[in-house]
Amino acid sequence: MRKILSIVLLLSIVFNFTFVRPVLADVASGAKIFSAKCAACHAGGKNLVNPQKTLAKADLEKYGMNSLEAITTQVTKGKGAMPAFKGQLTDQQIADVATYVLESSEKGWKK
Repeated sequence: MRKILSIVLLLSIVFNFTFVRPVLADVASGAKIFSAKCAACHAGGKNLVNPQKTLAKADLEKYGMNSLEAITTQVTKGKGAMPAFKGQLTDQQIADVATYVLESSEKGWKK
C-alpha cells in the first residue's frame, strides 16, 4: 500500500512540474487589457456603477479584495453588476489585469 501511495505522489509531483506552469503576470499587458476591457467602468481606479467600491487600496482592503486571488476571482467570475470575463480573457490575461489592478492600487492609481 505504501508503495502505491509513493508512486501516486511521485507521479503527481512530476505531473505538476512538467505540465502545470505558474502564471507569471505582465503588468504592461495588464494595463493594456484594463484600458480596453475595464476602464469604461473603472477609469483611474474609480467605479462608475458603485462609487463606494472603487479600486483604491483602502476600498480593496475594506471589501476583502486586496489580493491577487480575490481580484482574479472577481474578474473571472464577475459579481453583481460586474460581468465575468472568463471566456473573453485567457487565464494569463486575467492574471495580468489582476496584477495591474493590485499594483495600481498600491500606487494610488498614479502612473
